Amino acid sequence: MAQVVLDRVEKIYKGNIRAVKGISLHIDDGQFVVLVGPSGCGKSTTLRMIAGLEEISSGTISIGDRVVNTVAPKDRDIAMVFQNYALYPHMTVKENMAFGLKLRKTPKAEIEKRVRDASAILGLDDYLERKPKALSGGQRQRVAVGRAIVREPACFLFDEPLSNLDAKLRVSMRSELKALHQRLKTTTVYVTHDQEEAMTLGDVVVVMANGDIQQAGSPDEVFRTPVNRFVAGFVGTPPMNFLDGVLRAEGDRMVWLETGKSPVEIVLPDHLTAHARPLAGSTCVLGIRPGAISVQPDAPHDRSFLVQVVVVEPLGEQTDLRLTTPSGEHLTARVPSVHGHMPKVGQTIRVAIDPARVHAFEPGPFGRALDAPPAPAASEAATEAA
Repeated sequence: MAQVVLDRVEKIYKGNIRAVKGISLHIDDGQFVVLVGPSGCGKSTTLRMIAGLEEISSGTISIGDRVVNTVAPKDRDIAMVFQNYALYPHMTVKENMAFGLKLRKTPKAEIEKRVRDASAILGLDDYLERKPKALSGGQRQRVAVGRAIVREPACFLFDEPLSNLDAKLRVSMRSELKALHQRLKTTTVYVTHDQEEAMTLGDVVVVMANGDIQQAGSPDEVFRTPVNRFVAGFVGTPPMNFLDGVLRAEGDRMVWLETGKSPVEIVLPDHLTAHARPLAGSTCVLGIRPGAISVQPDAPHDRSFLVQVVVVEPLGEQTDLRLTTPSGEHLTARVPSVHGHMPKVGQTIRVAIDPARVHAFEPGPFGRALDAPPAPAASEAATEAA
């Protein structure tokens, strides 16, 4: 096992296209770190640079105590699992798992032992003599993981390994991968576009956008204390609601007033008041998690408002309500399902906001959270968080 350190790593393609913008990240020995973000954010390019499959333009990458900028992929002591499994169709499961070790001229007895151990861990004992075409998608992915395990590398690299599986199998494989990491304790870097996958797997979640690290921290940190509007909107299902408005001081209180003809007023909670006061009169984006909105006919008016129900989406124990404010802004609320007492489409209802779960951001798609601590460049902040 080994730590992985990226120090101001850049990738610039022809035409001065900066795919990765000088990111820095420290991954501890044995840590499971997930790089997550939308397509084109630079996460897969970053992983490929760690693997040596993509040449870096500047900066340094270290695995263990070695700077590996000029080290060939086969000599980096890493094992990579790809989205498409990359199995040899003419080889059996056993042969696929052993192939890399044979190329390294590992003694036959040692190959047998490692394949047997990996097979037992992954539940592949009954499939060792089968070829990939006789396996399901989940079984093929286990073989790909097994091929990585037998290498006994310093670091595992996973490039969207579950994206080709159906939804139910993805959830199952997620649990298996997490249990596997807890057993092996090998440093792991995992790339996905699925924020739910990132949150359930990672010790540290690194949210990327536009080739840079926006925030790095525990799943709980990036969910509860997003540093900017992008992270807030990307992490969480359903996504956070955003409403444009203006801040106004009223004595000891700070009030957020929605922009529109029939504005909603919300008194900001104590944890935001001090940060908002210097910005009185400025525009501000209010962020509200769907789970922070509840249907409360008798709620106080300073923390509640009337909305119209547009869509009702039952989800078993929970129901998503698509709502519009009097100004025509759209909201999603996730509320407990109560048989026979759910709002109806077209109905006007009063909803209350949990003040502890209100966020406030500067304007713009990457507007900073008002209560976010002052920070250096996002990539340097990510190094500290990780």
